[in-house]
Amino acid sequence: MISVKQLSYRVGSSSILRRIDLHVRKGETMAVMGMSGAGKSTLLKCMGGLLRPTGGQLLIDGIDIARMNESQLDDVRRRIGMVFQYAALFDSLDVYENVAFGLRRHTNLKESEIADLVQERLAMVGLADTQRKMPSELSGGMQKRVGLARALALNPDIVLYDEPTAGLDPITAATIADLIVKTRDELGVTSVLVTHDIQSIIRVASRIAMIHRGRIIASGSVEEMEQCEDATVRQFMDGDTQGPIKIG
Repeated sequence: MISVKQLSYRVGSSSILRRIDLHVRKGETMAVMGMSGAGKSTLLKCMGGLLRPTGGQLLIDGIDIARMNESQLDDVRRRIGMVFQYAALFDSLDVYENVAFGLRRHTNLKESEIADLVQERLAMVGLADTQRKMPSELSGGMQKRVGLARALALNPDIVLYDEPTAGLDPITAATIADLIVKTRDELGVTSVLVTHDIQSIIRVASRIAMIHRGRIIASGSVEEMEQCEDATVRQFMDGDTQGPIKIG
């Protein structure tokens, strides 16, 4: 579903992504883990067509979106749902209007059909009774669930999650992780999440890739990564202060 080949992204003289190779199979959940500043979110934004790579290829279903113009990218973006780190809800719109926003902009559905879809997606994330609440009335975890409902409203083939459990308590984080699994299983979407939350990764991932200093240094199943002998991978997964990863 997604093939990243020798992908690079530079800002001025700084290399953020350095010849990344990564392949995500249809219907799986790929977790990309790594330290803050490693390039995780940049990679995700390139996948979502929000940033244009400065080198390499990024194929969605075999089509290289790195070479597309904005009009062509818009067609691809409709197939991709994005769940942002801080939900990115419109503060001036209630929950219903937030979830309906993309449906009104990108479809010709009748209002009754939009209402049915909004209700269905909110029910899926356990928020059926929140339609007229404002984002400011919701907890952080509820806002993220609304963000997921909005991402799912257009029936995407791919859902990209940017730090979906950041800032949440362990129980709420587990709830979000379970929703990611539910979304994959019930809708058949291909999922990519970037995170440094090891517990969530173990809970949701089909496979894991670790990015470090702009490069993928290891990838494999959860079991393979747990047994990986690479010192950087081991240190990160164990949360060890001693090792090749230096802070500061």
